Amino acid sequence: MFSFNDVIGQKEVVDHLKAEVEQGRTAHALLFTGPKGAGKLPLALALARRLCCMHPEGGEACGHCPSCRQWEKLGHPDVHFVFPIVNNKKVSDDYLPQWRNMLLENTYTDLGRWMELIEAGNTQPQIYATESDRTLRKLSLKSGQGGWRVVLVWLPERMNESCANKMLKLLEEPPSQTAFLLVSEEPERLLPTIVSRTQRISVPRIAREDMVRVLVERYGQTEEQAQSLAHRADGSFLKILELMGQGGELALCFELFTRLMRLAWQRDIRGMKAWSEQVATLGRERQKMFLEYAQRMVRENFIANFHCAEMNYMGPEERQFATRFAPFVNERNIVGMTELLSKAQEHIQQNVNPRMVFFDLILNMTVLIKLKN
Repeated sequence: MFSFNDVIGQKEVVDHLKAEVEQGRTAHALLFTGPKGAGKLPLALALARRLCCMHPEGGEACGHCPSCRQWEKLGHPDVHFVFPIVNNKKVSDDYLPQWRNMLLENTYTDLGRWMELIEAGNTQPQIYATESDRTLRKLSLKSGQGGWRVVLVWLPERMNESCANKMLKLLEEPPSQTAFLLVSEEPERLLPTIVSRTQRISVPRIAREDMVRVLVERYGQTEEQAQSLAHRADGSFLKILELMGQGGELALCFELFTRLMRLAWQRDIRGMKAWSEQVATLGRERQKMFLEYAQRMVRENFIANFHCAEMNYMGPEERQFATRFAPFVNERNIVGMTELLSKAQEHIQQNVNPRMVFFDLILNMTVLIKLKN
């Protein structure tokens, strides 16, 4: 586990990382970026394990040395994990049991799953300044195994300002034989000075053929099932897990979206108020996830009007709903609907009262949904 062999596809990225480490040219700070579900975190974990391995076999960790055995339980003394938490009086180490459980369950994961494990509720997870102080203290000590030390920062864009500035100083003057691996979903939110001090590793969407192969070999899907899932996932293995029922978020988003549109069409004020209050209780990360899903569904329903199956990425239930709903998404309202959902997402990110955001959203949708060609 946590090896390059476990990464789905991404051969070019894997070959590049292996070549760099074999030639002793691994940068002191790497920034992994790319679409959600492409495999940024699995790649960073595999590289970290290879750097720590005592007897590497080419570009891969041996899997047998004491270091590799410690990695199997994510307990290597020279690997330090930094990730968002919800208590500014604690640090990531206090959440290591949940972190290990999540990664041992599946390295293809996201913030929504993490928030469930730490019971974040409506609290926005952050990386606090105490984290960078703790990291600095750890790196001032000698390496436990006498080799590389690794600091893996998951979602560094969640660092607050004080933490980001302190982390910048670490990157500017890194301790010897220490690798900082930053895994970001939103690199545009990072300090430009932090980005400039890292080597960027762009991770593209997973190729469809790689998705199909893994689904057939590891998950027992038929070729036909695998092709269908890979097409709908659009290069994201997180989406694959959702589609196979290993995550319940997709069904919730679909139910909220269909109710949103039906209530907007019916102009049912009481129902609209109840809907907005329900969504307001979900927590901000799940609210943003729903709004992303709703924007995708609006686009998919608009495209469905062109009757081109290859351009359609909806599942059976979504397609069934689209047979009735797609005609209501047209040239007159597609831009307005998308902008309305995008604006709501922006307001949620800015911590605007969610009840106001979602009630305003559904009220405005009642006007747009009635616009016809």
